[in-house]
Amino acid sequence: MVRVRYAPSPTGSPHVGNIRTALFNWVFARHHGGKFIVRIEDTDQNRYVPGSEEDILFSLRWLGIDWDEGPEVGGPHAPYHQSQRLEIYRKVAHELVEQGKAYKCFCTPEELDQMRAEQKRMGAAATMYDRRCRKLTPAEVKAREADGLPYVIRFAMPLEGTVSYEDLIHGHTEFRNALTDDFVMLKSDGFPTYHLANVVDDHLMQITHVIRGDEWISSMPRHLNLYKALGWETPQFAHLPLLLGADKQKLSKRHGAVQFVEFIREGYLPEAMFNFLALCGWNPGDDREILTREEIIREFSLERVSDNPFVFHHEKLLWMNGHYLRELPKERLIELTIPYLQEAGLLPKELTPEQRTYAERVIPLEQEKMKLLSDVVALTDFFFTDQLKIDEKAVRKWYSEPHIPQMLEELIRRFEALEPFNTEQIEQVIRGVAEWLGVKAAEVIHPVRVALSGRTTGPSLFEMIEVLGKRRVLQRLRNAQKWIPR
Repeated sequence: MVRVRYAPSPTGSPHVGNIRTALFNWVFARHHGGKFIVRIEDTDQNRYVPGSEEDILFSLRWLGIDWDEGPEVGGPHAPYHQSQRLEIYRKVAHELVEQGKAYKCFCTPEELDQMRAEQKRMGAAATMYDRRCRKLTPAEVKAREADGLPYVIRFAMPLEGTVSYEDLIHGHTEFRNALTDDFVMLKSDGFPTYHLANVVDDHLMQITHVIRGDEWISSMPRHLNLYKALGWETPQFAHLPLLLGADKQKLSKRHGAVQFVEFIREGYLPEAMFNFLALCGWNPGDDREILTREEIIREFSLERVSDNPFVFHHEKLLWMNGHYLRELPKERLIELTIPYLQEAGLLPKELTPEQRTYAERVIPLEQEKMKLLSDVVALTDFFFTDQLKIDEKAVRKWYSEPHIPQMLEELIRRFEALEPFNTEQIEQVIRGVAEWLGVKAAEVIHPVRVALSGRTTGPSLFEMIEVLGKRRVLQRLRNAQKWIPR
């Protein structure tokens, strides 16, 4: 059975590329009827950020990614937090020392800094541990331990030969062992490094495929030699292409939102994010861009994952989100957008039935123009407040026209008497006033829109007037009379 894992470190809120890795693992597992495991790699205590694990799990749930084993659901290989598995790693590390495949290193940070500085002074392109503690005799090791000197455990890399593997995305990849130093497996505080912990856990949790970012390719000689030293079968490896910004540089904050929770806050939909992220390095074999979750699961394969870096286009994501927003049932759109209006102070936290009904009439009017859920605030604010943001240029253009004084007076008179105050009747009034004035309908529609919303664009004017209601419409038309030049 296919078993894959998503193993984030809680060192900050998850990056969009990190969640893309989770999605590819999950889709691969579901395609093959396998298991998706979440494992929290929290052994780097210095970089641990409180709340980041909650962000990770929240992001997965929001995207509709569930896990078969892991935090909060348990499983046969619990615990799924590496900080709770320390004895397992220590046991493996010390067994390797006993077998002569690893050794205790007593070098101090100062000695290591001095060693690196000397290598740089001698012109080394890259610094490596010089293996000085690998040469210690058993008696010298025992003496240092007796003195209570702290130590780390380093893996004894082969000094010659090569190691290779078949990457499911990048193909055959080979490394010279001599170019990889004797890496630290177990730190002096008893915590493992990533290299030891991920190999041990992937083996014990029976992971069949390791699907992760291609920044880990450089660590493969360490991991492959560690598997070999332990006598364990290696899983299959697939390294996903890097996500780049539009400038072809590694995706970072300067390109816009990169933390996944930022996309959630801005108002992207989970179905749009799922669709978009699935296409970040993978394609279904044709030019389709809108795919359902079921289609992605059914058609996904690692063979169609690119081995080249992929440009993350925010504009494409925004377009795709707009598509999914337009497809939303009105009820769900309303539920998702009301919190944005509340956060902006346009609606109270606790809605009366009347306020709720009003919001339910307003929000769908601008559904076609929304690209983000948060757009609802800028698109509909004039429905909820009388403090309008007035387009002064539009006022100067329209309110110097000679027909405007009569137009406003006649509209106020007719609207006051209008019953029922509905779209059909409102349109008849607007067009009737234009005919009465002897002007084109647009010469009434545009200045009225500015009077009621402060802007020159918006939903259908007649629907807008009905939803605003007679009281607001009359009040704003009277206010617009003050704009007429004297």
